[in-house]
Amino acid sequence: CQVADDDLGSRLLSIPCVGPITASLLAVEMGDGKQYRCSRDFAASVGLVPKQYSTGGKANLHGISKRGDKHLRQLLVQCSRVYMQRLDHQKGALADWVRSLLSRRHSNVVACALANKLARIAWAIAAHHTQYEAGSGA
Repeated sequence: CQVADDDLGSRLLSIPCVGPITASLLAVEMGDGKQYRCSRDFAASVGLVPKQYSTGGKANLHGISKRGDKHLRQLLVQCSRVYMQRLDHQKGALADWVRSLLSRRHSNVVACALANKLARIAWAIAAHHTQYEAGSGA
């Protein structure tokens, strides 16, 4: 697998439930992450942030914007669904965050929120040249 030989690809593979296809697409889409100012900008380019309609100081958030790379968004949502299926085996802050969210929200909403978080984690790994650690998820 060529992704495992690549420095960024191997670091992206350390994210839970991210496989070689998703890692390679993430690496191609974001590069070194420097073209995005912050992790939210990258998540927005994939289409995983809520649409906003704000007026008069009141912010209204709607569903995800669904702009950007449809294939990458679908892969990230699929990764989050796999993570949620294996939630009993997951440990760390990210798993605790998902469990608390599942107690309040529908599983589809949680899947999109987790996909957003996975995209932000991927950007942080690329931009800061770090590795994913299970204790630092949320």
